[in-house]
Amino acid sequence: MARFDEASNIRWARELEDAGVQVYHGIFGYKTHCKLALLVRRDPDGELRSYAHLGTGNYNPSTARFYTDVSLLTARPELTEAVQRVFRYLTAEWDAGPEAYRPLMVAPVTLATDFLALIGRETEHAKAGRPARIIAKMNALIDLKTIDALYAASQAGVEIDLIIRGMCTLRPGIHGLSNRIRVRSIVGRFLEHSRIFWFQNGDSPEIFSGSADWMQRNLYERCEVVFPVVDEVSASRLRNEILEAYLRDDTKARLMQPDGGYVRAPRTDAGFAAQSWLMERAHEPDAEMPPAN
Repeated sequence: MARFDEASNIRWARELEDAGVQVYHGIFGYKTHCKLALLVRRDPDGELRSYAHLGTGNYNPSTARFYTDVSLLTARPELTEAVQRVFRYLTAEWDAGPEAYRPLMVAPVTLATDFLALIGRETEHAKAGRPARIIAKMNALIDLKTIDALYAASQAGVEIDLIIRGMCTLRPGIHGLSNRIRVRSIVGRFLEHSRIFWFQNGDSPEIFSGSADWMQRNLYERCEVVFPVVDEVSASRLRNEILEAYLRDDTKARLMQPDGGYVRAPRTDAGFAAQSWLMERAHEPDAEMPPAN
C-alpha cells in the first residue's frame, strides 16, 4: 500500500509512462529504498564518463527542507560501475552474485552479512589488543542479529557509540553485556535522517553511508545500498565534523539508560547543539567546532 510520497511516485510513474518514458518498478516483493542516480555523458574531452549520486535521503524537494541527509557525487569507476550493476539488478533482476556489487553493500544480497562482518572485525581487533571502536548513526536499531553482534563486541572490548533517532531495542550500559555501548538520540529543528557508519578497524578506519537502518526490513526485505566514502576530505567531514558534532551535543541530545528510558545529556555552561553548529558551518566554511570542555 502506498504511503507518504509513494502515492505521488505511482502517479508520476503513470504520467511518465503515458509520455513514453520507460519506467521500472523494481523487484517484485521488495520495496526499493536505495537512493541512487547514474548519469553517463560525453565530456568535453570526448570521453564517455559515468557519474553517480548515492545518498541517504529521498529525492523529494519537500522533505529535503527539514530532513538532515548526506550524499556522495562521484566519478570513481569502481563505484559508478557497481551502481550500474545495481540498476541492472533492479530493472532485470540480474544478479551475478555478492561480489558483483563491491565495493557497495546491497540488500537483500550482501548488506546484513557485511555489517555483521564489520562488527565482527572490530570484535577481533579488540580481542587482539588493537584499537577498536564503532560509531553508527541511523533512524532505528531493532535487528536482533545485529544487536547480538554489538553485545559481543562490547564484551570483547569494543567502544560503541550509537546515535539512534528513533526505535532502539538494544540496552546500553548493562554490566557484563553492554557496558561499553552508549546510545543517544538527537531531537532538534530538523529530522535526523542520515545513516553513517564508522569502524576504527585498528589503525585503518573505514566509513560508510547509505539508505539502510539496522532493522530487519532494511537488511532483508528491501533493496538498499550502503557505500564506502574513501575520499579523505569527505571521510574526514563525516567523521570529524558530523559524527563528532552529534557526539558532542549536550543541548538536544537524550541519553538512553539501561532500562530503555532517556535522560537529557548533562549540559556544559556554553552548551553545544549539533544542528545549530552544522548550520553555522554551512554558512561559514572556516567555522571551527568549539573546544570540548
